[in-house]
Amino acid sequence: MVMKILSVKNLEIEINSVKILEDINFEINKGDVLAIIGPNGAGKTMLLRALLGLENYNGEIKWAPEIKIGYVPQRMDIETDIPLTVREFFYLRDANIDEVKIKEALAFVHLDEKILNSGFGEISVGQRQRVLIAWAVIAKPDVLLFDEPTADVDIVGQKSIYEMLHKLQHDLNLTVILVSHDLNIVYKYSDKVICLNRKKICEGAPNEILNTERLLEIYGGEKAFYHHQH
Repeated sequence: MVMKILSVKNLEIEINSVKILEDINFEINKGDVLAIIGPNGAGKTMLLRALLGLENYNGEIKWAPEIKIGYVPQRMDIETDIPLTVREFFYLRDANIDEVKIKEALAFVHLDEKILNSGFGEISVGQRQRVLIAWAVIAKPDVLLFDEPTADVDIVGQKSIYEMLHKLQHDLNLTVILVSHDLNIVYKYSDKVICLNRKKICEGAPNEILNTERLLEIYGGEKAFYHHQH
């Protein structure tokens, strides 16, 4: 039986009398991977913030009862000289956390436990994103929200992180909501895509709705002439 995990109806966000999002409606079922795409300023991050309860909105956001949500931000800017190890970073979440659980979470994101002794500001951007994902999954969420999780990561690192996310979603039976500009990733890993540009432009399976005409409507310019490589 299909379980509906999220329902969004007539969502609207307005800041300083400017409508950031309006008339947003969609549903997500358990186990789905939903990609949210759109140009800069389309309201993608604001939508995630509203789903997390971090932004005021009008309309309805209804999660299934007792759903646990994890969130991975686009980036976490850390000074390289900050006196904080990766281990201490996890203990910021919960001072009584079991180190076995920390190591289990690191294993999920393919990081060696030796990284726990490294300075959080000294590890690579790709490693930092994996640590943030481990931080999110350690609480065993039902849903993971990702806001451009590889924005500052090189191409090779991006590929490995998305492959890891896909395996994580499968192994832990997660529902995933993903903001991404990478259409290859959207085609490869998402079950459904929502196209935003202040309003919902389209919704459906990527291969069915992301044609050249639709991409021109969403983005204009170069992305409109993107051709998916099967």
